Amino acid sequence: MEATLFWIGCGLGAYGVVLRQIFKRENWIQKKIISVFLHLLFMGAVGALIGFVFSASTDLHGPSPRWPLFGAMVGLLWGAAQMLWNKSDPQGNTGLLAGDLEWVETSFSAILLASVIMYAVLQAFKIPSGSMEDTLLIGDHLFVNKFIYGIRIPFTDKRVFKVRDVKRGEVVVFEAPMNAILSRDERERGVKKDFIKRAVGLAGDIVEIKNKQLFINGEPQQDSHPVYKDRFTYPAARLNLTAGEYQRFWESGRFAELRREQIGDNFGPIVVPSASYFVMGDNRDGSFDSRFWGPMPNRLLKGKAWIVYWPLNRIKVIK
Repeated sequence: MEATLFWIGCGLGAYGVVLRQIFKRENWIQKKIISVFLHLLFMGAVGALIGFVFSASTDLHGPSPRWPLFGAMVGLLWGAAQMLWNKSDPQGNTGLLAGDLEWVETSFSAILLASVIMYAVLQAFKIPSGSMEDTLLIGDHLFVNKFIYGIRIPFTDKRVFKVRDVKRGEVVVFEAPMNAILSRDERERGVKKDFIKRAVGLAGDIVEIKNKQLFINGEPQQDSHPVYKDRFTYPAARLNLTAGEYQRFWESGRFAELRREQIGDNFGPIVVPSASYFVMGDNRDGSFDSRFWGPMPNRLLKGKAWIVYWPLNRIKVIK
């Protein structure tokens, strides 16, 4: 979402530059078709932006095109109505464009600032599924601390201003690896999604699950967060793989094609690769996580889940 806001801000900036150039040319500003086109373009863009923000704030699975399109239509109608009401104004549509320019100059910096804050410092996130129950429930809204693990330099794997590394047991938000996006159509279209899971294994850790019990480096993990909603424990599947083949299959995400019953309750052992994490949902029987699609690379890490702020009766610091 922060990238979308950034490009919206850039678009507004470009629109402001065009308006300023037009105001410098008296013969252009007097042409009705130009002023009508620019004002309707601005109002449609504002309506689409409001629809996008509304969709991003309410739709559990992220922004959908429905609300931006609806907002753009409302914006166009409102812009047309403004021009009709403005017919008696001596300044005509010039006054409307002057108002548009004032709004552009105000919102341009605000939107760019918001996109920078969302990219580097703090981002709102909403829970779309039950994979983190009972720690986080569907519909919970939370803030993600994006500064603590460092700010990733765009188009690189490098991070700057890092406070500390991920600690075992922390709830993290990250961009889903391609193998974790279930729909083949989504994979082909390059759809990006954010996931939220608990980092149970760090780079170099040996991870194994025996009859639903998680072992890290041979030690059983005593954690109060996981819940098991399926009372049946499925036996280990016979995959006929050597230890090396198992590790390679897992790292490549090929276990995503298996059913949960095959590796959900009995898994591994595997070694978490460098600069990667092994993440799991607290709802162990209802989570599609590193057991299936492989390690979560550090380059996809976005931040640490910090606090639930909505609904009000669930406000809490996430542990």
